[in-house]
Amino acid sequence: MEQPALRDPAPAPLDLVQDLVNTVDLEGGDEAWGTPEDLAAWLRARGIGAGPVDAGTLAGALELREALREVCAAHAGADVPAEALRGVNALLAAAPLRLEADAAGGAAVRPAEGLAGLAALTAEVAAAVAAGVAAGTWPRLKACAAESCRWVYYDRSPAGRGRWCTMAICGSREKMRGYRRRRAGA
Repeated sequence: MEQPALRDPAPAPLDLVQDLVNTVDLEGGDEAWGTPEDLAAWLRARGIGAGPVDAGTLAGALELREALREVCAAHAGADVPAEALRGVNALLAAAPLRLEADAAGGAAVRPAEGLAGLAALTAEVAAAVAAGVAAGTWPRLKACAAESCRWVYYDRSPAGRGRWCTMAICGSREKMRGYRRRRAGA
């Protein structure tokens, strides 16, 4: 997926979360998941067990997407609405995960086997978030502070205090709006 201002995408496995949340362009109105079939194709393209995908599965995936956007906005300093937090926590609580040891003596959280549809997607997201938390990269996955954009990007700045997906577009617009507000108040 092409990132604004040619940003590098989030590192694996957080790139899955970034791709998921950015399946809609809020500013342009482009929706990748208009139908259950669109979601099924998206899941298959990422190797996630699609299984039967119906309108309920699509509704759950859309709820997960928007709740994750709110959590990523919190990484940039916004408050997470209580409803979004309850929704994402309920979905993630139902994500069946397992801890898997490897030959090198390490371990990783993985989705349980045999999952399909929303359960498979949610488990993959939960495993990706757990890996991001363990690696310290999760807080750098942020939603653009511009209300018209809210694109999720990976903040690679040294201080990790980025607020916009791109300074050239969203950051510049916001600074101009602030300037105009200050001028109007003077």
